[in-house]
Amino acid sequence: MGKEEEYDKLVKEIYLCRKCPLWKTRTNPVPGEGSLDAEIMFIGEAPGFHEDKQGKPFVGQAGKLLTQLLKNIGLERSDVFITNVVKCRPPNNRDPTREEIEACSAYLDKQIEIIKPKIIVTLGRFSARYLYEKMGRKFTSMTKERGKILEGKLDCCDVKILTMYHPAAALYNPKLKDVMISDFQKLKEVISESNKKPKRTLLDFIGQD
Repeated sequence: MGKEEEYDKLVKEIYLCRKCPLWKTRTNPVPGEGSLDAEIMFIGEAPGFHEDKQGKPFVGQAGKLLTQLLKNIGLERSDVFITNVVKCRPPNNRDPTREEIEACSAYLDKQIEIIKPKIIVTLGRFSARYLYEKMGRKFTSMTKERGKILEGKLDCCDVKILTMYHPAAALYNPKLKDVMISDFQKLKEVISESNKKPKRTLLDFIGQD
C-alpha cells in the first residue's frame, strides 16, 4: 500500500471514529493537511471553532499567525504537515482531557509513521507533553521547555522536537509574538542544520570503483 492510500485509509478511520464522546458535538473532524513528504510536522492541541466548521487545521486567527510565521522563514503551509493531537473540537474550545488525548493518539502516531518527519514542532503544552512522554522524558512547563530542541527516537524514526507556544497564546499575550518569531528563527537554523550533507572523508571512497 502506498503512502497516499495508507493516509486516505487513516482519514476514513478518523471520520468514522467513536472512541470518545467528542464525535457527538463536532461538525467535522480535522485530520490535518499538508505534504505527506514533509520533513517538518506541526502538532497543535485540538481544533477550534473555525477548524471544526471547515475541517481544516489552523484556519482561524491563530492559523493566520502560523502562516505568517512560516512565511517569515521562507516556508508555505504546503511545505509542511499540520495537525493536532486531538482531531475533534472539544466543546466551547475547552482543553482536551487526558482521556480524549489517549483515545485519539493512535491517529497521530500513525500520521508520524506515514510522514516520518525529521523535525516535529509542538505548539502548546498538550502536544509537547505527549511527545515528551513518548520519548520517556518528563515535561515540566511551557516556560521551561519552550525553545528547547529534544533529539530522540519515536517508534518509526529519529526526530528533533522543537517546543513552541501555541499561536493562540501570542494572540492573548502580544509579548509572546516576539518569542514565537525568535523560535521560528531557531527552527530555520534546525532545518538548515538538518539539510547539511555530512562531509565525506577518504575512508568513504575506499573500496569504491
